[in-house]
Amino acid sequence: MAHEPGSRTWQGTDAYEAYMGRWSRRMARAFIAWFAVPTVGRWLDVGCGTGALTAAVLDASGPIEVVGIDPSTEFIATANVHLPDPRARFEVGDALDLPVATGGYDVVVAGLVLNHVPDPALAVTEMVRAARPGGAVGAYVWDYSGEMQLMRYFWEAVAATDADAASFDPRAHYSICQPDPLATLFRSAGLGAIEVGAVDLPMGFQNFDDFWLPHTMKGPAVTQRYLSALDDDRRAALRERLRTMLPIAADGTIDLIGRAWAVRATKRTS
Repeated sequence: MAHEPGSRTWQGTDAYEAYMGRWSRRMARAFIAWFAVPTVGRWLDVGCGTGALTAAVLDASGPIEVVGIDPSTEFIATANVHLPDPRARFEVGDALDLPVATGGYDVVVAGLVLNHVPDPALAVTEMVRAARPGGAVGAYVWDYSGEMQLMRYFWEAVAATDADAASFDPRAHYSICQPDPLATLFRSAGLGAIEVGAVDLPMGFQNFDDFWLPHTMKGPAVTQRYLSALDDDRRAALRERLRTMLPIAADGTIDLIGRAWAVRATKRTS
């Protein structure tokens, strides 16, 4: 079950929502606040998933239109149900070959997706193509090797209980999820006025089960796929290791940080 970055079209909406959706929606709102570009005009949401970032754009002010593109037919169907706003439209498509006109969007964004595509540089090139000259291009990715603590604690516990942990941990494959590589990715696509910053999100859990149970659902996340392949004894060992590692307060609550690295840039006019 070695990790293959960018190799899967995500399915399993309920399991995704329980594990990551509640956090991706909050991070989308935090990113829009950090992005700080006028939200009027036409937006393109690349790798829109179930619509977290599109919803944040719609809520922030008055865009004319937001088009979401994602390869998962299941996620697109969910987005269409959850966001019936007439300004939003969702289509199945590939980030590496966006089914949109060149220069048709004032703002092009990608939330928590660039590290999951097999060729991030091509994905950003396509984002730039879709943006109008002078338009804004932005993205954000979890700080997998740093302060995305939900995942960091999990994989540190895996490393302590599984001799083959390195072959499962996806973080080594996510080299762009750091400030300098993210800036370089956007600079290499010919963008200007590039800024990178950290966006921190409090992640609070009511108790250990609130943290643990979403991991055990049969979903698309690497953590969920890893757990589904374990036998009962290995799963129990991992569970107890996590219980000893997490910062559990006296009342049972767990307070973590979810950091994302965000980037904003401008498409050159010539």
